[in-house]
Amino acid sequence: MSFTVELPKDKSSIIKVIGVGGGGGNAVNHMYSEGIQGVDFFICNTDSQALEKSPIINKVQIGSSLTEGRGAGSNPEIGRKAAEESIQDIMESLGVNTQMVFVTAGMGGGTGTGAAPVIAKAARDRGILTVGIVTTPFMFEGNKRCKAAFHGIEEIRDSVDSLLVVSNDRIKEIYGNLPISKAFGYADNILATAAKGIAEIITIAGSINVDFEDVKTAMTDSGVSIMGMGTSEGDDRAMRAVSQALNSPLLDDNKIQGASDLLVNISYGDEEATMDEYATINEYLQAETGSDANLKCGLCYDENLGRSLSVTVIATGFDRAKNRYNAMIKDSEVEFDLGDVNVHENMTAEELDAKKQITIFDSLASSANEKDKRVTPAIYQPNQEGIDKMENIPAYKRRNVTLNEVNHSSEIEISRTSLVDEPESKPELKTNNSFLHDNVD
Repeated sequence: MSFTVELPKDKSSIIKVIGVGGGGGNAVNHMYSEGIQGVDFFICNTDSQALEKSPIINKVQIGSSLTEGRGAGSNPEIGRKAAEESIQDIMESLGVNTQMVFVTAGMGGGTGTGAAPVIAKAARDRGILTVGIVTTPFMFEGNKRCKAAFHGIEEIRDSVDSLLVVSNDRIKEIYGNLPISKAFGYADNILATAAKGIAEIITIAGSINVDFEDVKTAMTDSGVSIMGMGTSEGDDRAMRAVSQALNSPLLDDNKIQGASDLLVNISYGDEEATMDEYATINEYLQAETGSDANLKCGLCYDENLGRSLSVTVIATGFDRAKNRYNAMIKDSEVEFDLGDVNVHENMTAEELDAKKQITIFDSLASSANEKDKRVTPAIYQPNQEGIDKMENIPAYKRRNVTLNEVNHSSEIEISRTSLVDEPESKPELKTNNSFLHDNVD
């Protein structure tokens, strides 16, 4: 059975979302049911039954002559060949006005892992801004699937402008021990949220807009990107929403430090965002990047939010920021002329290490010998005459200090009458001042 695209090419959106394989198709089905404004949906698969069950109108069966609609059998190589066989049909289905493509797939299987990099590369080669959104398997799905996913991610990383990786194991960490079907449902919802968050930054008009050119500048050749969304209401809703965005399960790694570009969209409902809230979000994100990231922030109204505030963050250009830092370090390097330096050629590491030890210890020994030559041995004998002088002659006389003569206490004119105030009697004068005497205490 063959499937064709029914989308009118002259009326299609500039943004397309393509689900590749079983995981990608399920994610796009979920996106379609949730609704994303201003995008067109496609699915591509080797499995004709999966295509037939999908509510998506635009379907492309790939590798029909290779697999005859039976799927890729979890073999990424078959998925790759199927995409190569049908790549012309896929590119024609995108139409002439496509400017941005999301390629979403679950990594680890056959069709998604093998075909998604081929489709992404073909779109990018046509000058279309290409964003990959992929999931990694749960660890319980087995080592073989995880290994295939790793290789698939490496391939699609080189085929897209920007790549977002969603870790299914993070779903388990955050939501706990879910039923299997519910766990995969969460994965589909996360992929949908990621695509919705990026697409609606472009497609929904706001009082402060982030347009397509802003997104293109930030995401072209940006490598692995990070995205998150957070929603909060009440007091301090801005800080809670942006913090939640950076700790969301959308992110395989939620550290935005080192990003060269930040795309931010703030959405509000019945309560419009205030200037302080707008500033709080921007300042927090600038601080978190730890660099002079280019930040573009949009502000729009969403009637579904009520009294809540929603923040979408897309951090890109980690490789660009790293390269820029390395260039700054290189520019600041200083060359020193070390003059004549002995070069030890054709020496093993052991020989060189031994030579270093000999040189160091010889140098220390030589330095010690030179110091010994400069020191004269001596034995110090106490001087008995000096000791006797210190013991028998007061210090002021040894130092020739002249003291003023002090009269005897009997010669000092101090009254020998004292005033006594006894509680039992009246105050009276006494002639025996007990505090005056000639004896030293």
